[in-house]
Parts: sequence; structure tokens; C-alpha cells
Amino acid sequence: MVPFRIAATADQVDDLKRRLAHTRWPEPECVDDWSQGIPLAYTQELAAYWADGYDWRAREEGLNRFPHFVTEIDDLDIHFIHQRSPHEGAFPLIITHGWPGSIVEFAKIIGPLTDPTAHGGRAEDAFHVVCPSLPGYGFSGKPARTGWGIERIATAWDTLMGRLGYQRYGAQGGDWGAAVTTQIGRNGYGCAAIHTNMPIGQPTAESLQNPTDDDQRAFAAMKHYRKWESGYSKQQSTRPQTLGYGLVDSPVAQLAWIVEKFWSWSDCDGHPENVFSRDELLDNVMLYWLTGAGASSARLYWESFAAFGQRAPVSLPTGVADFPKEILRSPRSWCEPHYNITRWTTMPRGGHFAAFEQPELLVEDVRAFFATVR
Repeated sequence: MVPFRIAATADQVDDLKRRLAHTRWPEPECVDDWSQGIPLAYTQELAAYWADGYDWRAREEGLNRFPHFVTEIDDLDIHFIHQRSPHEGAFPLIITHGWPGSIVEFAKIIGPLTDPTAHGGRAEDAFHVVCPSLPGYGFSGKPARTGWGIERIATAWDTLMGRLGYQRYGAQGGDWGAAVTTQIGRNGYGCAAIHTNMPIGQPTAESLQNPTDDDQRAFAAMKHYRKWESGYSKQQSTRPQTLGYGLVDSPVAQLAWIVEKFWSWSDCDGHPENVFSRDELLDNVMLYWLTGAGASSARLYWESFAAFGQRAPVSLPTGVADFPKEILRSPRSWCEPHYNITRWTTMPRGGHFAAFEQPELLVEDVRAFFATVR
């Protein structure tokens, strides 16, 4: 375990500003909304703030308030935050992000989870929190060979928890973090229970023949996703290398590729800054830009996009936080065959980036669920 500190070089920061200043812009969209993609005017406004208003050094220091480490697993460096709780008997919990997210998403929940008495909670609800960066993401290493799909990542996460001295732990995640967490649940090993804010379900025979209102809403969301939202996944799961050239070379391309999803997938009432500050959006983008992760992060789709299909069920106790603006909402009936669901919470608000959007709601549900298995 090697201590790690986020520390962009002056050359990296200067290079970013230079590239932003020399962006070659396309013409504006032909519509008055986001239906053709992130609008030119907003992209230029956000890029200008990134160049002249955004204080990376202050944001960097904020992220460094957590203890960061790197360890090598299967010849690959894995970066992670490891925040231990001050409370005796805290329960170990590994939390996994997805795309286009990062460990930045968890900055609002690490404190309440590790030190609940400082955030209106009880000492008996405390967790030791581990937040790794996925392979190819953030400050983790970039796999040079194929094979780093969710199965290998799930096994690596168990290895990581064992190295930290945690023989019994819980796992939580959304997006790719949901796929990894689900695989951890299938494997068992030292994991006692899992919690997810994006359960992976499949339509049932009954829903296809006699759909309920919930089924019909889920089918409508699935149809919308396939028609309007899935282009990114097709590209990343088939030609991640081709995409990577633009994302690694152009900060505006990387910004646009990510921020559009924060508009589309969050419960933001039409604009991402209704939920996230500009600094928060750019903190997340920076973890892709500084590390040149445009191609390496996309390769996880090439490796494992089929992981969201039907696989062996999870027998471990499973908690689900069901947020209304999730990309694809699977009704509980679609998820029951795939998980041993012991807690299902229908949330009043929130979207795909649960920890980032609605940290209080997620923390409350995580505490309540894992209280049943400690």
C-alpha cells in the first residue's frame, strides 16, 4: 500500500489552458434544446470557466482531504480512497463508481458514512469506506491487455479488501459499480451483503404478456434509452480506441462527452447546474482529462457490456435504492429473480448519480440496509 496524493503538474494545468484557448468550435446546433447534444453556447461558457474561473488547486486540495493509496493487483496499479471510521465496530464498505463518474461522486457521502455522529447519525451506523478507481479510470493503471472485465475487477476488489484487513464487508455501487457489486455478490468470498442504486433486471414473462403500469413505464424508458441515449455505449463497446483519440486530445471533447450525460441522466429539471455546481462537474471531468482516460475508460464497455445481461442470481442479502430518474428503471418484479432483495426503497427524487445528486437519501438507505447484516 503506497500513499498517494493527487498532484497535477504545472505543465498539465498550462497545457489544459492552452488547448482550451485554441479550441476549434463547430457551428451551433439547429434546435433550441439538447436534443442534438450539449449546446454550443453552454459548452463555450463552461469551457471559458474551466480556463479562467475554475481553481483546480483548491479543488485538488479538497479531494486530497481523503487518504489516497495505490496498490498493485494482478500487475495493475489500483488507486483507492481508504477512509477509516473513528468509531469502534465500523463495518467495512467498498463503493464503486461507473462511467462517466469517478471517486469525485463520493466526496459528499464519505464523511457521513465514516463519522455518522458528526452528521446527525449514530455511531453504530459507521463504516470504514473504500472507494477504488476502476481500472483505466482516474489514477488507477490502464490495462495493456484484454481481460479486465467486471469478473476480474470483482475478484480484485475482494483482494483489495483482504489486504486492508477486511475479511467481512459490504459492497455498494451504481452504473459499472452496480455490475461490479452484483458480481461481488455472486462470488460471495468475504462479502456479506450488497446494495445498489442501479439493479440489473430483465423483463419477466408476465410483464411481456400482461404489463402493469410499472412495467409499461419501464418499457417506455427502455425504448427511449435505445432510441436516444445509447449511442455512447455502442461506440464505447465497439470502437473505444477510435473514440479515444478525440477525447484524449481535446479537453472540450472530453467535457462535452461527459457533461451531456450529467444533463441527461440526472434529476436536474433540464440543466445539470440545477443539481451540480460547475466546480463539481469539472472536478469529475478533470479526473478523465488529467489521466488521459478517454480510451481506457471506454474499454470497459468493450470488455463487459454484456455483463448487464442475464447471469447467475445473487443469493446474498441485497438492498436497492430505486431513484426515479435512473437511466433504466427495472421494477422490483424484474429484479427479484436476480437478487435476494431484502430492502427496496423507492426514492422521491434523484437520478443516475445517486451519491452526487442525493447524498443524504443514499446515506440513509445504506445505513438502514447494512444495519440488518452487521
